[in-house]
Amino acid sequence: MNIRENERLDDLMMSGRKIIQNDKEFCFATDSVLIAHFPKFKRNFKVLDLGTGTGVIPLLTADEVDKYFAIELNHDAAELAKRNVELNNLSEKISVTEGDYRHIRDFFSAESFDLVIANPPYYPIKAGEVNKLIGVAKARHEFTATLEDVVTAARFVLKYHGSFCMIHSATRLCEIIDALHRHQFEPKRLQMIYPKKNRDANLVMIDAIVGGHAGSLKILPPLVIHEDDGSYTADVKKIYGLED
Repeated sequence: MNIRENERLDDLMMSGRKIIQNDKEFCFATDSVLIAHFPKFKRNFKVLDLGTGTGVIPLLTADEVDKYFAIELNHDAAELAKRNVELNNLSEKISVTEGDYRHIRDFFSAESFDLVIANPPYYPIKAGEVNKLIGVAKARHEFTATLEDVVTAARFVLKYHGSFCMIHSATRLCEIIDALHRHQFEPKRLQMIYPKKNRDANLVMIDAIVGGHAGSLKILPPLVIHEDDGSYTADVKKIYGLED
C-alpha cells in the first residue's frame, strides 16, 4: 500500500475497510455516510454512484449488492477511488469510471440500473462567486453539475420502477421535487436532517421511484446529527456503527 504526499489512511469502521484521502482535496463528510445507508438495497441490484469522489459510498455498502458502478469527473479523485477499491480487495464488485455524468450516455446504457445514489453539489453559483470559492466550498457549488444534471443522469440509467436516492440541501426541496416530477420520478421516502435540536433542517434525503404512483410519500422521523455538546446523537452513532 503506497500512501503518497498529502494523503492519509482512514478507517471506515466497517468490515475492516479503509479509505485513502488527500488532505488537499475534498474529503467525504457525514452526508456521504448518511446517504450510503439510506437506500433499500436488494442483493440482485445493479447500483450506480453518481459523483463518487474517492469511492466512500460504494466502499460502505458493497456488501449489500452483487455489482456496484461509480463515476467521477475529477481525475485525482477517480484515481483515488480506484486505488481504494483495490486496497479493499473489491475490484470484482466495484467498477470506477472516470467521466462526466452530464454525458452519461457515453458511459452507460439506458435503463440499465436498479438503484442510483448521489451526493451532488448543493448550491447554485451566484454572480461574483466563481473566483472567491476554493477547496471544499468550491466542491459544494454547482461548477460541474447542477441539480437538473444529476436528475437527468439518474433517469437515463434507471429502469422503470428503479430507485434514485439523493441527499441535498433542504433549502432546495421545492426545486428537487419539481425536477424529479419533470423526469418521471415520484418521491416515496423523505427524511429531513437537522444539525442539532431546535435548529432548522439543513439537509434532506429523498428516495424517488421512476414511474411511481403519486400520493404515497412517506415522511420519515427527523434525523438530528449532534447533541448540544457536539457529540453524535444515538441515531447517527447507530449509522456509524458506534453504538455504546
